Amino acid sequence: MPAQGSAEELSHSPIVSMAAPFGLGLSDHNLVETSVAATPLARPGFSSAVVTTLPSPLPHMRSAWIEKRQGQANVTQLHYARAGVVTEEMAHVARREKLPESLVREEVARGRMIIPANINHPNLEPMAIGIASSCKVNANIGASPNASDINEELEKLHLAVKYGADTVMDLSTGGVNLDEVRTAIIQASPVPIGTVPVYQALESVHGSIEKLSEDDFLHIIEKHCQQGVDYQTIHAGLLIEHLPKVKGRLTGIVSRGGGILAQWMLYHHRQNPLYTRFDDICEIFKRYDCTFSLGDSLRPGCLHDASDEAQLAELKTLGELTRRAWKHDVQVMVEGPGHVPMDQIEFNVRKQMEECSEAPFYVLGPLVTDIAPGYDHITSAIGAAMAGWYGTAMLCYVTPKEHLGLPNPEDVRNGLIAYKIAAHAADIARHRPGARDRDDELSRARYAFDWNKQFDLSLDPERAREYHDETLPADIYKQAEFCSMCGPKHCPMQTKITDADLEGLEQVLAEQATADRKAQQVG
Repeated sequence: MPAQGSAEELSHSPIVSMAAPFGLGLSDHNLVETSVAATPLARPGFSSAVVTTLPSPLPHMRSAWIEKRQGQANVTQLHYARAGVVTEEMAHVARREKLPESLVREEVARGRMIIPANINHPNLEPMAIGIASSCKVNANIGASPNASDINEELEKLHLAVKYGADTVMDLSTGGVNLDEVRTAIIQASPVPIGTVPVYQALESVHGSIEKLSEDDFLHIIEKHCQQGVDYQTIHAGLLIEHLPKVKGRLTGIVSRGGGILAQWMLYHHRQNPLYTRFDDICEIFKRYDCTFSLGDSLRPGCLHDASDEAQLAELKTLGELTRRAWKHDVQVMVEGPGHVPMDQIEFNVRKQMEECSEAPFYVLGPLVTDIAPGYDHITSAIGAAMAGWYGTAMLCYVTPKEHLGLPNPEDVRNGLIAYKIAAHAADIARHRPGARDRDDELSRARYAFDWNKQFDLSLDPERAREYHDETLPADIYKQAEFCSMCGPKHCPMQTKITDADLEGLEQVLAEQATADRKAQQVG
């Protein structure tokens, strides 16, 4: 279906858009050298010097846009879209995605597309998450009580943006000043930043569940909005009546935020405060244009637990909460599993669309097997590509360190590239206009033995060049019509068959066929 269709035309059909532009998925940014603080870093593998190239849009490009909205009670993109207004953010997204502005506004108004863009994050370059746009990738970073500091987290941010993250989540749980780290990340980030406020809520009472009040949750949620967080994972779908449904699972509750809320409910014997105070959270979010990322507290932590009664009961509640947020004109996306066998992935995506009225789906993985610790960026990218194909709007990357430890820079790189591959493959499978252009361009360069162009068109040019140069490092081999796989005499791409050659062959075959027919007639 053409991307120019109306929102109504799109309501029952997969719709498509343009894949990420050539390069590292950095849209139309200009690349500049960016450095982090020059203090020594705590762990090997990090450098405190210039670490990468970062996209640099116009400084605080949104400041003037935001200024016009001062004093308004509701400043969400959804609110303006439903009022018929094409905001500057919507117009920018339309240019990035090569979609009509009217379609972007319609999709935002429908709730099928979100533009996470807190008014206190003016240096953000607006982007979209939704089935009408290209499939997006999120990268998780964050300090833990055992490792990392502010410089490491800034370097992880820089690496994430360099290798194509469309959004970044700060999942810091301790070991640093959480507010200081979060503020630094937001000020340095041209992409949307997400958080899980329940982590800091628990940290604010020194880990004492019994001391954690409903107001503590809301206080931290608003603090994150004030600091410029663009979307927050809110674990409001886990209800006290869902907890008994976890019996029989192999891995119980694997969501860290979900586990905190479950402990709170078990201790107090009261309903989830994020559910009972959900409308209060909506009132906070609409003042800052912070987007809900409705957390899946009961996502499966292993294949055995996938698509079970607990997961689906929470999903139904997430659909209810989606529609409640929309009544407040607050943007929503919904988080999903997890660990899911390949044959259940389509069901999970379709079920989310049905229960949550087609709000954008944001999935972690899913991992399609549980037996590959150290390689879960691969096990999950398989599931992620399938989920993206079926209509998932954003994929949360998994690194090789999943289930094993805190990711280092190389893990961030490997996880992101695996997921950029998955998202791009999904865009191609969904026939998004232009999605395959880069593939075709690289294939032409490969056939022409234009090695440098092949490197430039790669998702990870440095890695492609590194592998080529392991065996043929001299510059002269950048013009060679072979690599070390086949050597100089056996590369099949050296056999250049032209259209003229084939046309000549067709003529000969036609003449032979004519001669054969005449011979048969004579016989």
